[in-house]
Amino acid sequence: MTGIRFVLQVVFVLNFLIQPALAAGAPYAAMVIDARTGKVLHSRNADTRLHPASLTKMMTLYVVFDAVEKGEISLDDVITISRKAAAEPPSKLGLKAGQKIRLRHLIRAAAVKSANDAATALGEAISGSEAAFARRMTRTAQAMGMTRTTFKNAHGLTEAGHLSTARDMTKMGRHLFYDFPQYYNIFSRKSTDTGVKMVSNTNRRLLGSYRGADGIKTGFTRAAGYNLVASADRGGERVIATVFGGRSVAWRNTRVAELLDMGFSRAPSRVAVVKPRRPVLGQAVKPVTSLARVTQSPRPQARPDRVPGDGTMVAIADGVTDALAEVAVAETTTRALVDPVPRAVAAASLAGAQLRPAPRPSNRKDTQTAELDAKKPVVVTRLSTSGGRHWAINVGRFTTRDEAERVLLQTALVEMSTLDVALRKVVRGTKGWEANFVGLTEDRAAMACRRLNARNVSCNPVGPG
Repeated sequence: MTGIRFVLQVVFVLNFLIQPALAAGAPYAAMVIDARTGKVLHSRNADTRLHPASLTKMMTLYVVFDAVEKGEISLDDVITISRKAAAEPPSKLGLKAGQKIRLRHLIRAAAVKSANDAATALGEAISGSEAAFARRMTRTAQAMGMTRTTFKNAHGLTEAGHLSTARDMTKMGRHLFYDFPQYYNIFSRKSTDTGVKMVSNTNRRLLGSYRGADGIKTGFTRAAGYNLVASADRGGERVIATVFGGRSVAWRNTRVAELLDMGFSRAPSRVAVVKPRRPVLGQAVKPVTSLARVTQSPRPQARPDRVPGDGTMVAIADGVTDALAEVAVAETTTRALVDPVPRAVAAASLAGAQLRPAPRPSNRKDTQTAELDAKKPVVVTRLSTSGGRHWAINVGRFTTRDEAERVLLQTALVEMSTLDVALRKVVRGTKGWEANFVGLTEDRAAMACRRLNARNVSCNPVGPG
């Protein structure tokens, strides 16, 4: 009887350690990998779609880090808290509608405190709305190979269709570590200053008890149970473990510690690091097919104020920075996207600029050049009536007009999201040809330059006056 009782006690203990967290109402899933190579060392129900809870905030922060890197937003930008963000249930920082807080403090609150109000505010600051931000999160997940993950919000509270897997979240943790090492230390802080108050890390127990643990993120809802993605380093060996469906904080931490131990025991001491391939994010530029090529390029009808006997009219715009113009001939825009070097030369009719005819050629060579130029379509422009679009950006000075136009086209294709409303304009100055995008608001001009500078593209905003 004594032997049977002993066996039953062992079975009970093992059952407690490894069975799903039925009390929490959530299936159990787990995975552990060698972070250096991505090799799976152990998995259980790793592809079962479950509620990720606040593990969601790993992707929220990944997208925010990506936006900062691209120049879409700055760590020191001041964010105004919306009513929606302020109304999010706990865990939260306690932000009030209309309150202003820096982006860097929202990041700390979301990463360390797991604050739902901070996560929503981050999403709204980046994409304008939480719904749009969630769609961007999902696109990023797909680009990362998280094929069974769909996000519906930025915080992870239970919502229909908001699901992920242990495999996908393990992959997410690995990307955070390798793609943004400059920010990864945030997840290891046992407490941090959010600009509003000091907050403690929701993962502080594991960070304080497991040798080498340095992150990453906890999560809990009734539907999800107690979730955790944890990473630890020992002597250059790094292991990442994930648990979905824990029945308590203590149970979850114990199981994660066991998985990390298993990972260190199975991972080789020395192995070549194979970093995950960073996803290509942002708007893709669709190639122009031959079917889209323009076969005819009729010249626009002459304006009433053209000079008799001469079909070319140019605007004198040297030194003018308030270059607001809207292209009135859409055909030339299509052609500019097809030809490597745009053949349409935009001439902006500006406030206060005096129109005069182009000089006539004085010799035969100049006559031939003029005849070729006369065959080019002329872009007729007018003053913009759009309020507030009095800013421009300059992307460089070049020795020839063609070079300036080529750079403008290349830049427009690279930065379509902020320059889609701008007009490309080449202005001849005393030191060369200035390549400008005109017709921008001050905010959009500043954002465009931040994003271009992040890509090592020269850009300077130019104000009116």
